[in-house]
Amino acid sequence: MSIVVEQKEALDARIAPLLARAQALYEDLDLRAVQAWKSEDPSRRAIGFLPVYAPREVVHAAGALPVGIVGGGDQVEIVRGDSYFQSYICHLPRSVVELAVSGRLAPLDGFLFPSTCDVIRNLSGMFQILLPGKFVHYLDLPQNFDRRLGGEFYQHEMRTVAREVGKLTGIEVSDERLRASIVAWNANRAALRELRALRSERPWLVPTAEHYLVLRAGYLLPVEEHTRFVRDYLAAVRASARHPLDNIRVLVRGAFCEQPPVALLRTLERAGCYVVDDDFLQGAHLIPNDVREDGDPWEALSDAFLHGTVPTASIYDEKAEKGDALVRRVREQRVDGVILMAPSFCDPALLDQPMLQAALEKAKIPFTSFKYAEDTGQFQVIREQAGTFADAIKLWGSA
Repeated sequence: MSIVVEQKEALDARIAPLLARAQALYEDLDLRAVQAWKSEDPSRRAIGFLPVYAPREVVHAAGALPVGIVGGGDQVEIVRGDSYFQSYICHLPRSVVELAVSGRLAPLDGFLFPSTCDVIRNLSGMFQILLPGKFVHYLDLPQNFDRRLGGEFYQHEMRTVAREVGKLTGIEVSDERLRASIVAWNANRAALRELRALRSERPWLVPTAEHYLVLRAGYLLPVEEHTRFVRDYLAAVRASARHPLDNIRVLVRGAFCEQPPVALLRTLERAGCYVVDDDFLQGAHLIPNDVREDGDPWEALSDAFLHGTVPTASIYDEKAEKGDALVRRVREQRVDGVILMAPSFCDPALLDQPMLQAALEKAKIPFTSFKYAEDTGQFQVIREQAGTFADAIKLWGSA
């Protein structure tokens, strides 16, 4: 075996165990990792949150573990979940109900349901019936962005969450505890910004599926542990011998809530597309920059949500700037084309799509679009569409 091959295998050996752990967390629908964390201290509690966003800092400050619930993906056969909803809604809530009634969410002591859409709103009421005795809270996020109105309203909502989670843990959320949590999550945001920057600069080092799995691990791991995990992955891929391919640079929008199968993400890259910017697991990076660490921490979190979030279909766009924001992001990321990839029957994403398409057409930015479900199993048509899109841009500079 040559020295070059030995060195490459050694570098790959640094990445492999990290990806194996991330893959195991991705497949951990029974929340064994959460149960293991709780078993270390009988007083520990875990709070699940539904997409897209919840103030994880508040849950963390109350001594609980915030756990992201993003459905069963392509790993769960839905039997009972389908009986709770109509057939013309997205797949995510049906698989979430299946997880609940099958007992897979038993390690969680409570649930937060943010105001993503009407389906998630109704799901909170269903959980009160399905899981009596569990803490269930509908998190009504502000749609008014005035600090004196929406800001004060959101602070009240966060204090309610803090009080109720604190009843489960026996911990009162003081300003000092909340500031410490903000510091911990800011360290995580810094690591994720570094990861996104590396993916943008050298996308061949951070394949789309790997980036997703590393991000997804943060929905189960304590924040401090996930920050170390991200930095370990960054160090491993920077030292790797991965080489660039003849792929185009694409930006993906529309998948902010229901998540695409990992196999679909691999399909995009195999079709010739480097995904250098996306809205997968948007709750992990809805507030990409640091939250202010001084002053009133409740006000700091409120201000960050009101004025520091990235554009998303689940937050009212009072200035109608989502299209312009998308075009700016395309320019910033030096993107060759855009893929509009929304879940079937997702009202927020599909209602936003015509606005985004109009902005892309006006700016003469190539784009293509398709729909998927979290349990999509056949990708040949998507691969052909994405591959044709990539080839057209390589040959003619437009799709």
